[in-house]
Amino acid sequence: MKILVAITGASGALYAQRLLDNLDSRAHEIHIVMSHYAPQVIAVELPGGLCLPDGVRTHNVKSMNAPFASGSNPPDAMVVIPCTMGTMGRIAHGYSEDVLLRAADVVLKERKKLILVPRETPLSLVHVKNMELLLLAGAVILPANPGFYAGPKTVQEVVDTVVARVLDHLGVPNQLAPRWSEEKE
Repeated sequence: MKILVAITGASGALYAQRLLDNLDSRAHEIHIVMSHYAPQVIAVELPGGLCLPDGVRTHNVKSMNAPFASGSNPPDAMVVIPCTMGTMGRIAHGYSEDVLLRAADVVLKERKKLILVPRETPLSLVHVKNMELLLLAGAVILPANPGFYAGPKTVQEVVDTVVARVLDHLGVPNQLAPRWSEEKE
């Protein structure tokens, strides 16, 4: 599977890192594109920087020469993690000023999987309306709302509850977080 991971300037760089840690670059073709502000957030939130697995290809956000910038070569799936509300709004309205936004537009128009992981709270009506447009267009809105029923003990375990759901929606098997199970009688 060809997977594009887009990282924006929203807080939550650890979500992107944990996703990359759990995508096998030998089994999947993985591409990365970062928004203009993503490196600044990464510098604050990931003091060691973003660790890219071997084989991952990075692309400049201002280059339209990336292989996924055209409907003739779309990725199978794109994950915007974390996703700013500004990015979400621009995607919702087809504003494709850079390769990150163009790729999201391509993914939607080619009916591929687009997963957006917003980490904003509270939400305004504008945010909700943009989410509605994206849902109607076929995107998956997967907010960074962690689960606590399994009793996570570390920040990474909390993050992994969200990343596990992203991997589930990509169709990538994982054991990151415990699964809900039936009650014992």
